[in-house]
Amino acid sequence: MAGTVSAVVATVRQRGIVSLARCSLPLLSGAKTFDLSQIEQRRGIVSKSMRLPDYKRKAPFPYTEKRYNLWRAIFDDTTQRFDENSKILVVDGPPSGNKAKLAMGIAEELDMMYMPGANLDERYINKYGYDLRSVNDQLPPNVRCFDINDFLRDPNHWLVAKMQFELMRIRFGQYLDALSHVLNTGQGVVMNRSIYSEGVFVDTMAEHGFITKKAQSFYFETLEQGDYEFMRPHLVIYLDIPVQQVLKNIKDRNRPEEVNSPFYTAKVLASLEKNYKEKYLRKMAKHAEVLVYNWKEEGDPEVVVEDIERINFDKYTDYDLKLEDWRFDKEWDWKYKRIMFSQYREHLLSDLILPKLNVPELVATADEVMTFYDVYENKVPGNKYLHGFNKDLGDSYLFKLKSDSL
Repeated sequence: MAGTVSAVVATVRQRGIVSLARCSLPLLSGAKTFDLSQIEQRRGIVSKSMRLPDYKRKAPFPYTEKRYNLWRAIFDDTTQRFDENSKILVVDGPPSGNKAKLAMGIAEELDMMYMPGANLDERYINKYGYDLRSVNDQLPPNVRCFDINDFLRDPNHWLVAKMQFELMRIRFGQYLDALSHVLNTGQGVVMNRSIYSEGVFVDTMAEHGFITKKAQSFYFETLEQGDYEFMRPHLVIYLDIPVQQVLKNIKDRNRPEEVNSPFYTAKVLASLEKNYKEKYLRKMAKHAEVLVYNWKEEGDPEVVVEDIERINFDKYTDYDLKLEDWRFDKEWDWKYKRIMFSQYREHLLSDLILPKLNVPELVATADEVMTFYDVYENKVPGNKYLHGFNKDLGDSYLFKLKSDSL
């Protein structure tokens, strides 16, 4: 097994991915701190400690409160807020690698926004704090809530495919939010995984029979319909953890749903590792910079930040495939993307909700759907009306024209 993994990593390295061993020293032996003039000339990512004392980013556009529409686009350029750090970084890797800690550390050092991993609580807990899972027993089995913990306990359950599609929609929405944030504020974003690696888990599930091949095929078909307008991340940071270390980490943190999970076995995790390296990393390396770290032992975010600062993101030309998503000739091209991601978020998400009749695990009958909405609206406080319009929960909506959540 060790030889196979080494061969995969060697192949990945040959494909242009930088592979870094975790250590307490910088990547380049004897490397010295860059002076400010070097950083400005290269326009690489800059940490807070290397910023000029009087540096101040232009005030962000309040995109969560105001719509960036055609009228505002006439007077508000997008690139005026950009600086060296107006980028999207993704920290990725197998389970148990403490990706959140590293991603938050990088975001803090680089003055970027941290975006946590996908959580199905976003779907199941409403804005008043009431959880739809509390009425699961009142729902037909085919439309019940099914989260990650349920999956780990029973990865062969009929609802696994539905759960994976829900996660796709959440990660899709997160990436829309990340793009919108960069384009409206100029501040970079560090993400704990992204929509682009979710397919690794889908492929692994299909290989081991946790979802059907039809569900796997429809997953990627649906994703392609939705993400064609996306701009892929500038940098992927992959934390490479050997399978046995992943199993040890899972055992050490001793979460009941994980310890004896049929998904967390050496065989399944080996497939996951292979798919990560042979599919995800190779594909992303064509479009983004990639750093791979040996994360058998948890590393230091400051060391990773130093390596990030050494990357020259401006070395590519119009003829290069890498980072082409972020090269536009006209300001209005940037504005078009900004309007799309900011104003048409729900429209883009709607492309992901149509089921396919030949994938039965994704289809519910009319009676099941009617029962679901009856329970959803009448048994879970706060779901009958839009957020901000539920008088029985204390909402005051006199003169209110739109929901607080819109």
